[in-house]
Amino acid sequence: MSTDALFQPLHLGALTLSNRILMAPMTRSRATNDDLVTDMHVQYYQQRASAGLIISEGVHPSPNGKGYNQTPGIYNDEQQLAWAKVTAAVHAEGGLIACQLMHCGRAGHPVNKAPDTEMLAPSAIAAEAEIFTPEGMMAMPTPRALTREEIPQVIAEYVDAAKRCRAAGFDAVELHATSGYLPAQFLSPHSNQRTDEYGGSLENRRRFVVELMAALADAIGADRVGIRIAPGNAFNDNRDDDPEATFTGLLQALSGQGYAWLHVIRVPGASLDNLAMARQWFDGPVIGNDSYDADEAAAAISEGAVDAVSFGRGFISNPDLPKRFKLGAELNKFDRKTLYAGSAPGFIDYPSLDA
Repeated sequence: MSTDALFQPLHLGALTLSNRILMAPMTRSRATNDDLVTDMHVQYYQQRASAGLIISEGVHPSPNGKGYNQTPGIYNDEQQLAWAKVTAAVHAEGGLIACQLMHCGRAGHPVNKAPDTEMLAPSAIAAEAEIFTPEGMMAMPTPRALTREEIPQVIAEYVDAAKRCRAAGFDAVELHATSGYLPAQFLSPHSNQRTDEYGGSLENRRRFVVELMAALADAIGADRVGIRIAPGNAFNDNRDDDPEATFTGLLQALSGQGYAWLHVIRVPGASLDNLAMARQWFDGPVIGNDSYDADEAAAAISEGAVDAVSFGRGFISNPDLPKRFKLGAELNKFDRKTLYAGSAPGFIDYPSLDA
């Protein structure tokens, strides 16, 4: 079938995209021990600047927000300057790039974090999951529950990070609100057992995300703020007995606010149709994600199921993915063994068609 729908321009809030083939956020675990991106990151993102929009790997907004080994932050001047080199390189190629803000909350391990940091979460409940560390796979420990007074401080850390993103040249930010990270932990009745106004009822459990999105909008403009969700995704012990009710309620609260996009991961085999729910309850652009090929993505856009599609593994192994889709060219094979390795192989050495 024709893939022309992938190459139509699209407005996402303040951004005008040249095509609807987005690069999904993907942890690559190649930052320095000081949470800095490097010249390799500059090359990696620049190679993929033909995407309609790049959404960066998850970037922690504070030292406490880090969960994984060798992931980047944007909470100090040095990190901001390092990211500025990345955004400048993408813009030099005519591309757009958003920063995904990812506070891991209880998902993580102290071995992966600085010595003076904490594991923080809505409640002192450990995730029943393991995480990779330099010492091997380890069980996630019990976090400390945030006090009522600390919640505005965490939101302020996100806001400061968003301002740094814009100062570093990012065109927008995306709130990572799935995969068992801090916003998802507040939404889930299993990980959130608070008895104050941030726990209990759905209205209370969604309060953190709603207030956080509003604060980000106040800081950099709602038309430069997106959010990513995946109802039914149980990664990092992210459990919810009624995800349809939780996310219908969340999307109702987020609609009408002028946010730039809703990024939705579909969950294979789940009873809930995440994309249909997103279309029903969110009034802005919807980005679909998870295991699309070019034909399916074009069909989903043509049928109005989504406005754009983000690609993960496809962009890892094919820096010129839009060109390959346009020409119907063969795709490079993805090497899972180098996905999280800490060096150039599997990161910046996948060949383009021109090469």
